[in-house]
Amino acid sequence: MSAALLAVPPRGSPSGWVVVVNATAGRRQGEALGALIRDTVSAAGRQVSVRLVMHADALETTTAAAAAHARALGAVLVGVGGDGTLNTVARAAMAAGVVFSAIPQGTFNYFGRCHGFPADPAEAVAAVLGGQVRPVQVGRLNGRIFLVNASFGLYPRLLEDREIFKRQWGRSRLAALGAALLTLLGHHRQHLIRLQAGAPEAPAQERVLTSSTVFVANNRLQLEQVGVPEAAQVEAGRLVGLVLRPLGRGALFGLALQGALGRLGEAHAVERLVFRRLQIEPGRRWWRPRDVAVAIDGETVRTRPPLVFDVAGEPLWLLAPGRAP
Repeated sequence: MSAALLAVPPRGSPSGWVVVVNATAGRRQGEALGALIRDTVSAAGRQVSVRLVMHADALETTTAAAAAHARALGAVLVGVGGDGTLNTVARAAMAAGVVFSAIPQGTFNYFGRCHGFPADPAEAVAAVLGGQVRPVQVGRLNGRIFLVNASFGLYPRLLEDREIFKRQWGRSRLAALGAALLTLLGHHRQHLIRLQAGAPEAPAQERVLTSSTVFVANNRLQLEQVGVPEAAQVEAGRLVGLVLRPLGRGALFGLALQGALGRLGEAHAVERLVFRRLQIEPGRRWWRPRDVAVAIDGETVRTRPPLVFDVAGEPLWLLAPGRAP
């Protein structure tokens, strides 16, 4: 953990739980998860409050109210859902100055798996009950945190296609693969961009290049799976960026195959960057800035360039299974 992230943890012991369950995928499943958490945590002698979110547009307001409740109680704020849900709950926990924890329920669960959370909900609850609080690095894109990754270009388009497949075929890795193939077959816009990468204490190195995608990772496991040799850097106070050079459809399929085989680090079409701060702006200065689509932990939002990726100065305080490293 970088020395810059060794901040003072929130005051109080997270003996109570305030839980936000994303039940938009199914009320019955959400209620069952909520009951499991309530019964298990209560049986352990801890105070617990569970809030179900039935509609996606209620997630932000429900989470904000839950964070305020957790702060008043000195409790841990627990998110139940995929990486996008965990991002929302983690942002609220940092804003309220409370400890965060998770019961991961997504398709890939990169955040949960990287920090040792079991995939089974009952096992995850038990593991968190026996866990310890530790500081965790988070990235930011224009001030908005990300736990796993953030990007612009081709990847936000992939997420939009994934939503189409999810509505038709349900949430699964097979549906995610189908969405990826649909995206690769589509039109890929190339962006002329200016990159300034480095650390706050050192002069930034500036380059101008053309790319369809800039992908920034804050998750060691995800980088290891696709074979990026700099994966360990995200646990040393850095972020890792992947810049995709212009490619045709056939070459993109080949690149996707290399990633699936864990050999992306061998791809000459991908430039790898390690940094604490990366600024991206249009390569043509006369180009009038407008909002662009970006992906943050699996959710698409819009923001205004320049795009600034950096390591947050304050850590996320995470109640995670096992002993703190």
